[in-house]
Amino acid sequence: MTQGADEEPVVRTATLRDFRVPPYAQQVPVQGEAPAAPQVPPQAAQPRLENGQPVAPAHPGNAVPDTELPDDYTPTERDLPVLGDDEAPAPTVRMQVAEDRAAEPALGPLYVVGDVHGYLDELLAALAEQGLVDGEGHWSAGTARLWFLGDFTDRGPDGVGVIDLVMRLSAEAAAAGGYCKALMGNHELLLLGAKRFGPTPINSGAGTATFHAAWLLNGGQQSDMERLQDVHLQWMSRLDAVAEEDGHLLMHSDTTAYLDYGTTIDDVNDTVHQILTRNDADECWDLFRKLTRRFAFRDDGPDAVRELLSSYGGSRIVHGHSPIPYLLGEVGTEDPDDEGGRSGPVVEGPHVYADGLAVAMDGGVTMAGKLLVVQLPLHD
Repeated sequence: MTQGADEEPVVRTATLRDFRVPPYAQQVPVQGEAPAAPQVPPQAAQPRLENGQPVAPAHPGNAVPDTELPDDYTPTERDLPVLGDDEAPAPTVRMQVAEDRAAEPALGPLYVVGDVHGYLDELLAALAEQGLVDGEGHWSAGTARLWFLGDFTDRGPDGVGVIDLVMRLSAEAAAAGGYCKALMGNHELLLLGAKRFGPTPINSGAGTATFHAAWLLNGGQQSDMERLQDVHLQWMSRLDAVAEEDGHLLMHSDTTAYLDYGTTIDDVNDTVHQILTRNDADECWDLFRKLTRRFAFRDDGPDAVRELLSSYGGSRIVHGHSPIPYLLGEVGTEDPDDEGGRSGPVVEGPHVYADGLAVAMDGGVTMAGKLLVVQLPLHD
């Protein structure tokens, strides 16, 4: 979990490995003799030039000699010279861990994104409305934090384009001091299974099935399958299933089935990653099936939410997966070929329910609803 801006910096006790220096810097002068010039390694023989002037190389690692303090460092008492001594003190090494963390910019506001399902244009419009991207779709939110709750592909026209955007925004946000992260949805599991196992028969609880058939049944787009590359598959397979941020327990599905995979967030994420690494079709199918369950917080009420919060932490669950029109009991369908069914109530924002302990973020973009991007905490 990301360290909060108001937390005290952690000062780590230095170990021998922190003070390792390259061989050319390990010469020790003999008492009474002038220090010998350090031997410069061959790769550093030619200094780097800027505007025709040599530029001093950066000191390796996080240990900075007192004689090479950073330009923006404020001197402390330990950095001042000792007056009256005949000999100047030997240079010491000052660890920068606490100072470096203190100098990091405070993280900005927290945003979450509901299910996207391949609707790239709608996603870009929603992100721009919140000031998270500019007119060209590049990160423009500085140190803001952005979490996607999963389900990037299927049903909509450009799932791979959505994945490409999220991957790029992750790099751009990190460069700006913020971050963009994503969770594993059941459709990521479905697409991975369809790609890895195809028509291989699966021993499902409802009889023989295949990942490929299930993928097509749930809106799989052949254009996405044809454009999938190894980098997309690796990215999806490494996504976490659960996260906690600022007291919000983030997950894709509104189900308690996460508890089958661990009693802590780390346990759940490690277990999911191990299952995907083992590449066992039946095991992956069971994971997909369990994380496709829904309505636990509606049907079982706040007790189901509290069960998850007591294990994983946080004070409120924020999830996607179940479209808000479904949670409200409205008629509608997510079948992309059923134009008459792609209708439902007008969704203007998240749905807060289960005694205020659960927040649903799937606005039903697949049924002509709204792709939700909102800032947390909600002011409801």
